[in-house]
Amino acid sequence: MDEANHLNTWEGYVDWRNRPAKRGRHGGMLAASFVLVVEILENLAYLANASNLVLYLSKFMHVSPSTSANIVTNFMGTAFLLALLGGFLADAFFTTYYIYLISSAIEFTGLLVLTIQAHLPSLKPPTCASMSTDNPCKEVNGGKTVMLFTGLYLVALGVGGIKGSLPPHGAEQFDETTPQGRKQRSSFFNYYVFCLSCGALVAVTFVVWIEDNKGWQWGFGIATATILLSIPLFLLGSPTYRTKVPAGSPITTMFKVLAAAMCNNFKARSLSTAVTTVPSHTHESSEGETNRAKEKGSNQALTESLKFLNKAVTMKPVHPMLQCTAKQLEDVKIVLRILPILMSTIMLNCCLAQLSTFSVQQAATMNTSLGSLKVPPASLPVFPVLFIMILAPLYNQVIVPFARKVTHTEMGITHLQRIGIGLMFSIVAMAVAALVEIKRKNVAAKHGLLNSTRPLPITFLWVAMQYLFLGSADLFTLAGMMEFFFTEAPLSMRSLATALSWASLAMGYYLSSVLVNIVNGITGAYRSRPWLVGTNLNMYHLERFYWLMCVLSGVNFLYYLLWASRYKYRSTGLDDDDFDLAEHEHPTPKD
Repeated sequence: MDEANHLNTWEGYVDWRNRPAKRGRHGGMLAASFVLVVEILENLAYLANASNLVLYLSKFMHVSPSTSANIVTNFMGTAFLLALLGGFLADAFFTTYYIYLISSAIEFTGLLVLTIQAHLPSLKPPTCASMSTDNPCKEVNGGKTVMLFTGLYLVALGVGGIKGSLPPHGAEQFDETTPQGRKQRSSFFNYYVFCLSCGALVAVTFVVWIEDNKGWQWGFGIATATILLSIPLFLLGSPTYRTKVPAGSPITTMFKVLAAAMCNNFKARSLSTAVTTVPSHTHESSEGETNRAKEKGSNQALTESLKFLNKAVTMKPVHPMLQCTAKQLEDVKIVLRILPILMSTIMLNCCLAQLSTFSVQQAATMNTSLGSLKVPPASLPVFPVLFIMILAPLYNQVIVPFARKVTHTEMGITHLQRIGIGLMFSIVAMAVAALVEIKRKNVAAKHGLLNSTRPLPITFLWVAMQYLFLGSADLFTLAGMMEFFFTEAPLSMRSLATALSWASLAMGYYLSSVLVNIVNGITGAYRSRPWLVGTNLNMYHLERFYWLMCVLSGVNFLYYLLWASRYKYRSTGLDDDDFDLAEHEHPTPKD
């Protein structure tokens, strides 16, 4: 009876009441579908304000344009970085289920604070007609500033927790020991990006229009109501969810293994006998760990990669607290091996940051009319969003099945190949952006408008070309990164590893700001006017900056190829090209 009950349950997973999750009742595409619907609402609530926040700060809070831009950059970067905290807490202490509920409640509170402030005139600076001495615009200060930043960073904390818990919660619903489960999980990540885009589409069109024409209290109110609605929808799927049991702090494990390896390597160099022989008790310890791993079905053995870390297990620790198991050691090795892949995606996200900075300013100088419709600059991201919404189902239903037939592999296109395709698209996008900027400035020169701020007689649809390439890059790389980090990470670190995708996005935003400052500093040292300074975009050398981004993206792609070609997938230890075919013959072992 006990054996039958064991076969009917998911080992290491529980339901929302913390009871063992049952096969056939918990998990699967139905459970993941609730996550996808919730993601539409969550991203709508976040982007409804983030995409247009700089206007709210400058126009209604009277913050200077440069300060407003910094506040928005810091807000968005912080939100994505806090995904690491959400992922860590989900892995270590709570489940992804409870982290989402806590985080959505925090984001709701922050949005409610911002809605109240936007609605009540007494909580905002006095309105002003201009910057004249008769009616000067006073920047938000005192308690009003505290309220503004309290609301913003409560939202950032909530968004971070949601981003760090919702994607792994959805991915946890699939059985990775079967080819069908792995295919469904891959489809989930594709449609997760699709749902991100669905929420973004409504945010940058309908909600932006509401904010510009009806008032920001309505924009914040819509976002508040949306995140509130997402909570009961998420709870509606509770009977179908299975969630991974928290396994303790993965950060503690990493530091323990690294500390043990460093101490034991130092000890080995200090003792000549430790170089040539290994004490008998270490063999027993390592063998004992291997036997225990086999009992758990992991068949864990020490690998030759990052061999210097092996002494964390093969030598007696200098302190009992540094005692490590072979499984802990191999888990840390896995994390260290995926870090170079993570670093190679930061440059791509730096390129994506241009979607909300210089690309918008480019389009703002051009003719933004489509017939009788005047398109607001803040709605320009609708182009990559629409393209992703078209490409995501096409990729899942057409491209992947075709690739499976050609490559005779389970996935068709592997995780690393997807990321690489996205990186190539980013190179093309920056080259296209540079060429479009050259054309835009040639039109300005031809019509004598270089020193003018008047709209140029050239359609903003030229800028849409770089948006399409960057949108393609985002689809391939973001979905590829999430699936790669989730699949390759140890079971105890999957939420934290998936959050690395968002951390890469945050670091890309920060790198964009750093690059602009470095470029201005260097170019300002040998010429009277830096490349990217001034109020008139026509006087910028933005095309040179884009060419620089193109070159840096190309160098980054070569760096990526170096690490991707050497990467061994965790599941089989085979090269990238052979991974999926081998999985047909040898299913992925459980952690």
